[in-house]
Amino acid sequence: MGATVDWLRTTTPGLLVLCGLAIAVLLIAIIKVKLEPFVALLLTGLLLALAAGLPVAQIVGTPLKAGESLLETGFGGILGHIAVIIGLGTVLGAILERSGGADVLTDRLLRTFGEKGAPVAMGLLGLIFGIPVFFDIGIFVLAPLVYVAAKRGGRSLVLYAMPMLAGLSMTHAFLPPHPGPVALGGLLGVSLGWLIIMGFVCGIPGFVAAGIVWGTWIGKRVQVDVPAEFVPLEPNGTGADGDDGETAGAGGTAVLTKSPPSVALIGAIIAIPLVLILGATFGYQLLDKDSALLQVLTFFGTPAVALLITVLVAFYLLGIRRGSTVQELSTITAESLKPVGMVLLVVGAGAFFGKVISATGIGTALADTMSAAGLPVIVLAYLISCGLRIAQGSATVAIVTTGGIVAPLVASEGYSQMSIALIAMAIAAGSIILSHVNDGGFWIIAKYFNMTVKQTLQTWTVLETVLSVVSFVVAAALFAIVS
Repeated sequence: MGATVDWLRTTTPGLLVLCGLAIAVLLIAIIKVKLEPFVALLLTGLLLALAAGLPVAQIVGTPLKAGESLLETGFGGILGHIAVIIGLGTVLGAILERSGGADVLTDRLLRTFGEKGAPVAMGLLGLIFGIPVFFDIGIFVLAPLVYVAAKRGGRSLVLYAMPMLAGLSMTHAFLPPHPGPVALGGLLGVSLGWLIIMGFVCGIPGFVAAGIVWGTWIGKRVQVDVPAEFVPLEPNGTGADGDDGETAGAGGTAVLTKSPPSVALIGAIIAIPLVLILGATFGYQLLDKDSALLQVLTFFGTPAVALLITVLVAFYLLGIRRGSTVQELSTITAESLKPVGMVLLVVGAGAFFGKVISATGIGTALADTMSAAGLPVIVLAYLISCGLRIAQGSATVAIVTTGGIVAPLVASEGYSQMSIALIAMAIAAGSIILSHVNDGGFWIIAKYFNMTVKQTLQTWTVLETVLSVVSFVVAAALFAIVS
């Protein structure tokens, strides 16, 4: 027995077996036992640390060494990086949602692209509105607008829903301030500026292939009617009976104002954090390190500062200037932040799990095995993320677990920021593949778009797989060129 324990703790095959057992326990806890991913990740991390023989003081600390344990540094390190960003991003999304920005964008896009181009318009709507808005909230807000497009066009709901869903899924998987990309920034040590750049570079081809090409093709072959209970929206965004027809936001509060903002204003507000963050990223590449301009760009391009500025601008331009009170804005802020707690806990627990993997030497063992097999780290990252996603359904769990596993490999190779960002994109791509019945998003989409399980598998599941594969191929090709 002692020899077996020593083999598991000290040899490369043994450490890989420990890693495999830990992931198996994690999946069983989530899938079979139905534990919350937060609890399952925390429990699995603790069991793995004990099984690997790490000292208790290193795992959980001691009264004399507070804040130095894997448990505390794992949670604290990643949450210090992402909590403010995700919180401010959530508030920004809520303000844009309640202002009626989605209605304005929809109307402009439909008028620009016309009836034949309505599916493309829906895709761009999902892509633009999905940058600041969480995936599920985006569905709740945009579904009635997709219904309108389908009613006006007289064709299958699938034709209009799939492009919009591809836009929402792409932004959620690949772009900050969504939890997955932000968590990868902290886990892999890559700037959000590079994640934004590579997110667009890798995600847009996947969006076009999955949302426009596949969505248009399958939308002509799977006939789904708009739900019978849907009350059509009038062009001014109100229901046919004169009541506000827009879906209430998170928390059930009505829209922020009755006067819709302009498309230019909504676009400008969404662009503010992207421009500020990218300004700092390019500043580091182009300016002298002692430059006063670089200091300014760095301060305002720090993601937390950039998002805080954007939220304050949105508060004023979409709220105060249009007659809303500070109290109304505070209520919206508080309601929008309620769902964020569990996301942060899952990411924190996943980071702890990754810390344990690093401390046990499993990351080094994986690196040695990968080198011997000739498997590139970007391929390994994608395959691990795919396996976790398919097995347990949660994209966030797949991302933070994979990020923790491959982080030691990335750190040991000295990759450039661009290369690390591409590895992050591979992980993000793997985290969305093959959405099926163990994914909560699968059931939300089936419900909101009036589809049977078979139809959802034919449409949404294939869409996610196309988006995943195409985006990964782009990321892997670029990685091969720059690394």
